[in-house]
Amino acid sequence: MAERRLLVLYGSQTGTAQDTAERIGREAKRRHFQCRVEALDSYDVANLINELLVVFVCATTGQGDPPDNMKVFWRFLFRKNLPPSSLCQMDYAVLGLGDSSYPKFNFVAKKLHKRVLQLGGNPLLPVALGDDQHDLGPDAVIDPWLLALWDKILALYPLPPGLEIISPDVRLPPKYTLHYLAEDSMHPDGGLLQPTAPRAVPSELHPFAARMVSNQRVTAESHFQDVRLIEFDIAGSGITFSAGDVVMIQPQNCPEDVQQFCQLLRLDPDRSFLLKPTEPGTALPALLPQPCTIRHLVTHYLDISCVPRRSFFELLSYFSTNELEREKLQEFSSAQGQEELYSYCNRPRRTTLEALWDFPHTTSAVPPEYLLDLIPRIRPRAFSIASSMLAHPDRIQILVAVVRYKTRLSKPRRGLCSTWLASLNPEQGEVRVPLWVKKGGMKFPADPDTPVIMIGPGTGVAPFRAAIQERVAQGWKGEGRSLEGLEVPLAAGRSVFSTGEGRTGGSGGFGQAPASLWLGGSKLGSGGAQHQSLVCAACVIIHRLCCQAAPWGRAGLCGGSLSSPCEWSWVAEFVFCFARSCASVLVPSSLPWLSCGSPQEAAKGLVEGNSTWGSPCPTRPAPPAFPAHGDLWLPQVTRSQAHTTPEFCGCQLPPAIAGCLFHPALMVCSLQGTACSLAAARNPRTSTARQSGKSW
Repeated sequence: MAERRLLVLYGSQTGTAQDTAERIGREAKRRHFQCRVEALDSYDVANLINELLVVFVCATTGQGDPPDNMKVFWRFLFRKNLPPSSLCQMDYAVLGLGDSSYPKFNFVAKKLHKRVLQLGGNPLLPVALGDDQHDLGPDAVIDPWLLALWDKILALYPLPPGLEIISPDVRLPPKYTLHYLAEDSMHPDGGLLQPTAPRAVPSELHPFAARMVSNQRVTAESHFQDVRLIEFDIAGSGITFSAGDVVMIQPQNCPEDVQQFCQLLRLDPDRSFLLKPTEPGTALPALLPQPCTIRHLVTHYLDISCVPRRSFFELLSYFSTNELEREKLQEFSSAQGQEELYSYCNRPRRTTLEALWDFPHTTSAVPPEYLLDLIPRIRPRAFSIASSMLAHPDRIQILVAVVRYKTRLSKPRRGLCSTWLASLNPEQGEVRVPLWVKKGGMKFPADPDTPVIMIGPGTGVAPFRAAIQERVAQGWKGEGRSLEGLEVPLAAGRSVFSTGEGRTGGSGGFGQAPASLWLGGSKLGSGGAQHQSLVCAACVIIHRLCCQAAPWGRAGLCGGSLSSPCEWSWVAEFVFCFARSCASVLVPSSLPWLSCGSPQEAAKGLVEGNSTWGSPCPTRPAPPAFPAHGDLWLPQVTRSQAHTTPEFCGCQLPPAIAGCLFHPALMVCSLQGTACSLAAARNPRTSTARQSGKSW
């Protein structure tokens, strides 16, 4: 009989693919397979040719990109010198997790399936494409696919004589066991937060404990959004970066939540333990010190603030001593109860700690050995770096919008990392934050003479701030104008970002300029998704004023509503002021075809639809062809999907706006999920985006 070994490899960005891979691993153990579950980059890919049975579980991130923990594997697999029969003895299956609202839906899974097939692999099933947009989430695809997968696998590798599939009612042993030490044993000395000099460039497994230099709120106390400009000292770390790169920060749970968790589970937070794997060959968690305290485990490792997944309730149900609680937990873990689970957890963003409060009898019975099986680890958070090494050597600055919002739950929802960072005060004592840097997806033009307009709503301005600092440090002025550029009056009361550092009280670290736009590497910000939508609409119109017409690209750029006349009035006034004041910057000549005499006239004509302001008039000169070359990159639209429906963000456009369309030179890219940022270069032919086919 063939050896019954199964390898499950996953590429996961947010933890969903890892959770699914571990589910497959548990089901394999119930069928008496020797099963390993590993991240793709943790696995020695050179051994892949010896594997007989492999299941790949991989997510797709960004614009068709592989997750961070499978990029090394991805590059190796697509080497051109691999023989076409490399994987001829492998039976494999691929499960993809993605979001069908993106044009490259499950691109990584599809491409991986095709590549393994090219290398001689034998597919057990067609590639499965889990979809977050489905009413039941990716489980709508995963559940039936797994049933078919096990039928195929058991046909090839039957159960050994005398063995049966372990019943789902039987609890599997934990992955690790906790061995408590004597109470007078030494406690771990801080683990992640100790300022040790790294032996190599800091990474996720070996972060650098950077000293926080300052933590300054840059929005007014009356402003709805708390935005922080935070600076770290990275001297001696070996970290280097450029504009557009990203800093990864490892957050921790707040002391109050840690105390509540320990009380719920009746744990002594100061008790020390050693962690040992249940099965030989299982690696210990890399970020946990040995020995470790319960307090350190809960503070730095267990993500008790995340929204619990289906697997959480499945495992929790095994410990329930209360019949009502057990029935509810089993419902949440069943395929039929996923809609109810979504309403309970995902819609109100209920945390793991809050869910444990709702099942007190079960929670108090959870054995400590199962904590690492029950609760996922805290994942690092990414922030665009908002400073330049040329301007601030040995320093990293970030802009952090503190996440706080309401759901139907009485307690406001708070972001784990942003709330933790905002709570740190370096003036009250030394503060250390574990971090490392990775390359970002945004690449600015290498030629400093390339004029750039940069518009980033909210903290999306962070990488633009870094780019401006870099150019200023290089002494670039640009056609006789400094990077501080022009100041354009706007409607009173609108808050936008400027590059002037001398102003106070503004958002995003650029100072508040309550009625101004600054050009020449310009910045624009606006609070809330609705206002960000207005900004995006204005960007489209501005570009249309300076460019030839092109098909309207319909994309879900942001979630705001653009329906009321007063909002469109502001867009009209903004665009009018921009075009009138900045025509000499954008094009060689002025815009004689912009005939309105005032912003109010432009707004009235735009909203009421009785003016030709929004599109070229036959009696006026045609707009100049600027720029004449380029390509169109949008986060959620492909060229084949572009059409001329006069809608923006799902809302009907006023009549005069329908002619204000995207130009092919328009480049749009998403910045860390904060909002949409738009950038357009005067000569796209010289930009890296033109050459690589990606937004820079």
